[in-house]
Amino acid sequence: MHKKKKISIIGSGFAGMTAAALLARAGHDVTVYEKNDQPGGRARKWVKDGFTFDMGPSWYWMPEVFENFYRLFGKTAADFYELKRLAPSYRVFFGENDFIDVPTGTAELTALFETLEPGSAVNLDKFLRQAKYKYEVGMGEFVFKPSHSFREYLDPRLAAQGLRLQLIGNMRKHVSRLFKNPKLRALLEFPVLFLGERPQKTPALYSLMNYADLVLGTWYPMGGMHRIVEAFYSICQEQGVRFVFNASIDKIHVKDGHATALATGGKIIETDFVIGNADYHHLDREVLPAGSGNYSEQYWDKRKMAPSSLLFYIGLDKKLDGLKHHTLFFDEDFDRHAEQIYETPQWPEAPLFYVCASSVTDAAAAPPGNENLFFLMPLAPGLEDTQQMREAYFDLLIKRFKKLTGHDISGHIIVKRTYAMSDFAADYNAYKGSAYGLANTLMQTAFLKPAMRAKHVNNLLFTGQLTVPGPGVPPAIVSGQVAAQEAIRMLENFGVQP
Repeated sequence: MHKKKKISIIGSGFAGMTAAALLARAGHDVTVYEKNDQPGGRARKWVKDGFTFDMGPSWYWMPEVFENFYRLFGKTAADFYELKRLAPSYRVFFGENDFIDVPTGTAELTALFETLEPGSAVNLDKFLRQAKYKYEVGMGEFVFKPSHSFREYLDPRLAAQGLRLQLIGNMRKHVSRLFKNPKLRALLEFPVLFLGERPQKTPALYSLMNYADLVLGTWYPMGGMHRIVEAFYSICQEQGVRFVFNASIDKIHVKDGHATALATGGKIIETDFVIGNADYHHLDREVLPAGSGNYSEQYWDKRKMAPSSLLFYIGLDKKLDGLKHHTLFFDEDFDRHAEQIYETPQWPEAPLFYVCASSVTDAAAAPPGNENLFFLMPLAPGLEDTQQMREAYFDLLIKRFKKLTGHDISGHIIVKRTYAMSDFAADYNAYKGSAYGLANTLMQTAFLKPAMRAKHVNNLLFTGQLTVPGPGVPPAIVSGQVAAQEAIRMLENFGVQP
């Protein structure tokens, strides 16, 4: 049995809690330090006047990633929450009285494609078979590599798979070769918007997201996305992990290339090993001593960031008949909005947006007869953010919402909270106020992402959305698993460094 080590984890996002549970199970003394007053990182909840809002993630995709984690502890999702598949998965508006509902069955999906583009069924089958292959290889092998070096990918079998994974081609070309109907193209390109780049710049590899979306489905944990946080927190506690809340880490003390202690609130806490699940840039540039970080400020400034978001948490005093759990509003030009996020960063002229109405599925999300809404508009990170600007866009969004859905909510709002770049920066130390981390471009994939391993501190690893494998809840869970495996390996090999 190896010697028990004192491990400190900074941040209780999904990656941090995943790593904590696995390291505690391996016999280590694990403490998680969380800046805010509850676990979950961006997946916090906010409760107000009987409304329960998920403040962060609202889509439950790739259910097997959650199940695989629970199974490591002899559990399943059903031990923590009821998982319900949404039908339809979501609705997409293209204009007034012009929308499509994305069905859950393959036959219904094929029928939808045939209706919009006669003869497209064959190409849909081809597209989804390719997407399935990418998903199985990508999620089965590639994402579990720590990506310390390109040498991890020097495997003839992986090279052959790399060609089939379409790492070089882009999503726009891949989709447009197979489909001509603009609505179908928009449907297939939509997941890319949150990956952090335009379809023209996103590797065709990421059609694996379409397999997750159209085949594996969109789910919802009854009680809200925060039930997942509660599940992870419960597993951590069962394994003996300690949590310290309202504990912002001010400094990582480093001596002779070794992290020796954390400073928080005037206290110095000795440690044997550190895993950073807080914002990578913040840890790298502000918490580590000068000269101990991995990257320069210039490096970070050149990174391509995924969007930030303007969010509104809205409680209504009435129900909205016919509204779906998830609704995308694509009645404006996708490319123009994407360009104003990625190419010429500015507040968008005619934004696309998204509305989640969890109370449509889950009555507990709002008081009886009321509705719980979550508006999200993707934005370029780093923009100037004022309350006046937020309110101007809220007015724009609810007018578009009324025009397309027929629901006028303006006189029925009884709870309202706004959230944008300055809040992401204040609450999570998010670099440039980003909501989703790094963009998934080819030059920021695998070993080209910020490294998981600290280069100048031999007992420090980074995990979460700014390192491998990338942003999103399932990748964060994988990131925590990989970080835990690496930490265990490093600790077993003469204490710290392999």
